[in-house]
Amino acid sequence: MVRADVLLAANCRFFLMVAEAGSVRAAARQANTAASAISRQIAMLEESLGIKLFDRSGRTMTLSPAGEELLRGLTASNLVHEQTLDQLNALQGLKSGRVRIATVESVSVSFLPAILQSFTRQHPGLQAIVTVAGSDAVTELVRENKADVGLTFNPTSLDGFEIVQTVGLPLGAVVAPQHALAGYQSATLRDCMQYPVAWPAPGLSLRSLLDPVVRHLKGAIKPTFECNTLRVMAGLAARGVCVAFQTVIGIERELAEGTLVFVPLSDKRLPVDRLMLLRRPGLEERAAANAFLDHARRQISEIESVLKNRTSRGK
Repeated sequence: MVRADVLLAANCRFFLMVAEAGSVRAAARQANTAASAISRQIAMLEESLGIKLFDRSGRTMTLSPAGEELLRGLTASNLVHEQTLDQLNALQGLKSGRVRIATVESVSVSFLPAILQSFTRQHPGLQAIVTVAGSDAVTELVRENKADVGLTFNPTSLDGFEIVQTVGLPLGAVVAPQHALAGYQSATLRDCMQYPVAWPAPGLSLRSLLDPVVRHLKGAIKPTFECNTLRVMAGLAARGVCVAFQTVIGIERELAEGTLVFVPLSDKRLPVDRLMLLRRPGLEERAAANAFLDHARRQISEIESVLKNRTSRGK
C-alpha cells in the first residue's frame, strides 16, 4: 500500500521524521536508515532553503520558527496527497488504503475490535491504524491530522469537528457479583459512598460527570483508589475491593461472564456519558475513512440498542 509521504521528496520526509522524533538518531531508528544519511538530507534541505530549520542542543533537535512554518505546510501538503491516494484507491474498489483511528481506552477493549472485525472482513485490503489516548487527546489527534476518525467520550471542546454519531450511555456502579450493591436494580452515588470506591483521576471524562453530582452531597468523597485507567478500576471492582464507575463500554466480556455487575446510577443530576464518533470537516474525499465511518455508524446503531437493554436490566 502506497503511503502519502512517499510523494514528498526524501529530504522533506526525513524533515518530518526528525520533527516528530525530536532527534536524528530517533528518526533513524524509526526509518531503519543511517543517522548520517538523515543528517545529510536535513543539511541539504536547510542549504537549499537558505534558512535554519532546527535548533540543535546536543542530540536534541527542536523546530525553529522557520521549521514550524515548513511543518505546517508539509502537513497540509501531505493531507492533499492522502486524499489523492484515497481517490486512486476508490477507483480500484477500495482494494487498498488506510484509516487512522484515535480512540479512548474503554472503546478499544471490545467495542472497537468488534467494529473492526466486520469492517476488515468487508474491506480486506484496507489497513486500520489504531491509537489509544485520553478523551481530549483523541480530538487533538484528529485536529492535527494524525487521525482520520475519533471515538471519544465528552471531549472538552468540539469546535471544528463534525459529529458523525453520538450515543448516550448511562453511568453505573460496577461491582463484583458478591458485593452488597450487586442486587440493586439501581443505586445513587450516596449508596455507593458507603463502601470503598475507585474514583477516576482528573483528566478522565468520567470525572467531569461525577464531580458536580458529588459536590451536592454532604461530606467530601474520600476514595480508596484514584486511577487514570478504567481497566485498573474494573479489575479492582471484580476482586470485590471497591465500587467503580463507568458505562458498560469496556467491560462487555466481564458482564457476559458474570465477573462484574453493572448497577445503573439514578442520581437526577448525573448526565449520560456521550460516546462520539467524529471527524474533521474537509475530509470527505478520504475514501477509506469514509468507508469506516459508514460502517461504524451502522454498527454503532445496531450495538446501541443492545447496550441500552443490558443497562436497563442492571447487568
